[in-house]
Amino acid sequence: MKTLVELSLAVEHRRGHEALYAGLDRGWAEPARLRRTLAGLPLPKAADGRIVLAVDVSNWLRPDAPTSNERLFCHVYGRGARRRDQFVPGWPYSFVAALETGRTSWVALLDAVRLGPADDATAVTAAQLRDTVDRLIDAGQWRTGDPDIWIVMDSSYDIAYLSHALADPPVVLVGRLRSDRVMLRDPGPAGCGPQGGRPRRHGGVLTFAKPESWHEPEVTTVTGTTRYGKAEARACDRIHPRLTHRGPWLDHAKEELPILHGTLIRLTVERLPGDRDPKPVWLWCSATAATPADVEHWWQSFLRRFDLEHTFRFMKQTLSWTAPKIRHADTADLWTWLIIAAHTQLRLARPLAEDLRRPWERSTEPRRLTPARVRRGFRNVRQTTARPTAAPKPSRPGPGRPTGSKNKQRARQHDVGKTVKRAKSIKKHQTRPG
Repeated sequence: MKTLVELSLAVEHRRGHEALYAGLDRGWAEPARLRRTLAGLPLPKAADGRIVLAVDVSNWLRPDAPTSNERLFCHVYGRGARRRDQFVPGWPYSFVAALETGRTSWVALLDAVRLGPADDATAVTAAQLRDTVDRLIDAGQWRTGDPDIWIVMDSSYDIAYLSHALADPPVVLVGRLRSDRVMLRDPGPAGCGPQGGRPRRHGGVLTFAKPESWHEPEVTTVTGTTRYGKAEARACDRIHPRLTHRGPWLDHAKEELPILHGTLIRLTVERLPGDRDPKPVWLWCSATAATPADVEHWWQSFLRRFDLEHTFRFMKQTLSWTAPKIRHADTADLWTWLIIAAHTQLRLARPLAEDLRRPWERSTEPRRLTPARVRRGFRNVRQTTARPTAAPKPSRPGPGRPTGSKNKQRARQHDVGKTVKRAKSIKKHQTRPG
């Protein structure tokens, strides 16, 4: 399926007509009810019964759509080298999903928010994660005494600010840091020099690119894996970043910035798939006083974050999330929620679908089917399930536009990019109106 018109001709689509674009453009949904429903469904959990969430952004690229509103410049990675990266107009969506344990490409999608021209990505992500955790608690997925919810993310997120904004919910954040970062240690026992003065807030500097600045880690673990060989994790306790009044911290200009302690992990492996050079991965966790078991579970949960990227590829290539040529941003939101509902149906139909494998595909267990194989067998499952909609009534197509007439309503063109930009200094932030 490449267009919505082709979808109307599918067997599962009982109402075949050419006005599907107009119907979707004038349709409506209740995202609040959908979010509550998704939070109440059975969720995948880790081996210890813990909920592990992942947050990431996927872009719906619309480069040749000047009449589409609220488009932003989306970062697209180039092949081979970072200098080939591009910024393409489109709609960025922030997804939150619950991860499964083990090697799988299944996730449970829980929320999706489109980032608008006037939105601050960090603030929107903090509010999205807080609302998702609150809905899980209200649905009874987490109760008092259960292990904390883990949230894993990539280096594009400001994990320090998110850990400060999500200090109240029972969550622990684990995120990757760039290899050019600098972290700080505690200053040690408070002392006063001969001239007095304020005690130091920061200790020694730990530079990722300078091994001579590293100190002996508190926890070291070595784990054998089938995919990456020997994985070694070296964890340093009570490491914090140096915060400055920039970015989301501009709203805290009148107060002293906090000291956010956490655990810094350096993960190294023997090999990578495709004979690539294995570079170390730096992770920072918002929890302290970690045990060897905690360190292993943190970096293993972070590796499960890539299952969400497999879901993005499945949504785009198989479910055709970005295939329709939709004009309005609100219509794109509605179609996105329909795709999430379809993915949830496939996830719930996993134990019911049969393995209709191709002759060149390997056989697998029924409960280990991939999303593509479950979708292949969903047609047989659909025939035995209840249908909430009534039978379609026979009708005739409308007359359409008269022959020879032209569309005289010229569509409005919209600019691409942010309409509200973040101030670069405290002075500009304080003098900004409103």
